[in-house]
Amino acid sequence: MLNIIESHSSVIAHITMKLSDGSAADSTKVNNKPAKLNLGDNSLSAAFEAEIIGLKAGDTKEFTLAAKDAFGEPNPDNIHYVDKARFNQEAPAKVGNIITFTQPGGVEIPGIVKEISGDSVTVDFNHPLAGQDITFVIDIVDVLAKDT
Repeated sequence: MLNIIESHSSVIAHITMKLSDGSAADSTKVNNKPAKLNLGDNSLSAAFEAEIIGLKAGDTKEFTLAAKDAFGEPNPDNIHYVDKARFNQEAPAKVGNIITFTQPGGVEIPGIVKEISGDSVTVDFNHPLAGQDITFVIDIVDVLAKDT
């Protein structure tokens, strides 16, 4: 008997994300490593979960989510100004570079260098896909038994 995706299911799926111009943003198929999605743990938006509930292994679905339901809108509080002295040869302050910064508590967060002005480097810590509508193509590989 095939399990059907319900709230609080765990799902193994290939995910391809496309931008509004049709170009591919990312896909788990590139390295043939499907993702594990855990519904009901707040790691996915309610709109995303609603799109895949009721699917089963072998199903494929394509849907588009507005930016707010995909990776959110850009948050101006996630733009930070960092002293150029904090950069080095391994992680140079160059516009377009993605640099990983270690936060208090050891949590690492990537930021994109947006601008350099004198000794000030503007770093955007928003998700790179924030503010964009995203089309998802989901290929359900397996639906794991619902947690009880």
